Amino acid sequence: MVQHPDGLGTGTVAGVLRERPPMDRELPAFDPAGAPAAPGPLFVDWLLGALAARVPDPQVGTVSTVDADGLPDARMLVLRDVDAEGAGWLFAADADSPKGRQLAARPAAAWTFYWPQLGRQVRIRGRVETAAPEVCAAEFLTRSPAARAAALSGPQSAPIDSLAGYDAELAAALARLAEDPSLVAPGHTVYTLRATAVEFWQGDRARRHVRLRYDRPGPDAGWTAALLRP
Repeated sequence: MVQHPDGLGTGTVAGVLRERPPMDRELPAFDPAGAPAAPGPLFVDWLLGALAARVPDPQVGTVSTVDADGLPDARMLVLRDVDAEGAGWLFAADADSPKGRQLAARPAAAWTFYWPQLGRQVRIRGRVETAAPEVCAAEFLTRSPAARAAALSGPQSAPIDSLAGYDAELAAALARLAEDPSLVAPGHTVYTLRATAVEFWQGDRARRHVRLRYDRPGPDAGWTAALLRP
């Protein structure tokens, strides 16, 4: 039995979840008839809407990859940019991190954004390309000193002995940055997800969800759009 001192009640998890159905609130409408010919402008419109609605961290989404055993892996990453058509979605990571190694072996990914206050989801799938070293270095230098120091402090996802030990490594990296602000983490890599499919999902409390999917079979092909059954 799960107890909920915050007033949600007691009972099994399934029972508690049934008492709080998803999408049970007023949500914005979405008319796909007015959607643009490419997914980029619609994504930017939804992203700006999420910012206006004060959705926390609306530029953060779940990037999913596949490991050497064919098992899916996922983590939250920050969107750095998207091109005008929505064909290229940028993020950055350490090339020697688990996600970096997975992308080197299988350069494809899916990216999912969800903005719960608006009941909106965007799903993106495609191949992943690596930017040139000078592009990666330039992007790294746009980051805050704390973010750069974290990347310079040691290999991402490597085990640490203690938080105190990590704090010491971070302080040492900050000192190195103070002496040389041009330092760039050697593994810092900018990736572009070249979308072949982008789906926009608008939730509805009456379960009349609206799904609009854009498809682009190749880099030289145009986008096609189709409504999907909820």
